[in-house]
Amino acid sequence: MRKQESEEANRKVNMETATSDQSLITILDDIKSSKSPAVVNYGASWCGVCSETFPAFRELSNSFKRIKFVYADIDECPESTLHIRYTPTFQFYRDGEKVDEMFGAGEERLHDRLWLLS
Repeated sequence: MRKQESEEANRKVNMETATSDQSLITILDDIKSSKSPAVVNYGASWCGVCSETFPAFRELSNSFKRIKFVYADIDECPESTLHIRYTPTFQFYRDGEKVDEMFGAGEERLHDRLWLLS
């Protein structure tokens, strides 16, 4: 099992992680000034549903290469995530504008929204 975990960790993932309020603000500014589609996953380390959903989010990032994937832990970015009321929350951006939002788990729902965004 360790070999499989090691291979998984070494595989390139199409995802950026916001590690602070400033990094999230910078990432969101980049998304808003870009024409490329993006999805932001707002979660928390203590959130069981977030932990269950994250591996699927990571895998989907490899399936939808044209979409920028971002993960932001609300505890690491407390000031810039005050508007987030539920975890996980997924926000979808196209042409710099937020076009959709999804709350809670659901790999199939997430996949469908990403497909529509791509």
